[in-house]
Amino acid sequence: MRPSRKSVGCPVEVTLRVIGGRWKVMILHFLLESTQRFNALQRLLGGISARTLASQLRDLERDGIVARTVYPEIPPRVEYSLTPLGGSLKPILMAMHEWGERFPDVSKAERRGSD
Repeated sequence: MRPSRKSVGCPVEVTLRVIGGRWKVMILHFLLESTQRFNALQRLLGGISARTLASQLRDLERDGIVARTVYPEIPPRVEYSLTPLGGSLKPILMAMHEWGERFPDVSKAERRGSD
């Protein structure tokens, strides 16, 4: 039996469950550019705690969006990259990037309006 649309949620809701939140889209943005190590991602993101980054990466890995590769070296080297499923988010991320370039003042205007 096929699950009802109501039990699965709308496609936008499904997508937001996977990539929603403060940090996940930015993590994906940087991984779209290249494979990254944990500390490099933390520097690129600026302001994210190690605990939060680890949690967000675990979520993305669990959902099949990010791959974690551990190299048998001393000291250990761990790299994060997008899986093919994660790479399929590229058009969404690019559209978000383009929208942000076209409308950079939207959030500023919203903040001014709420004062």
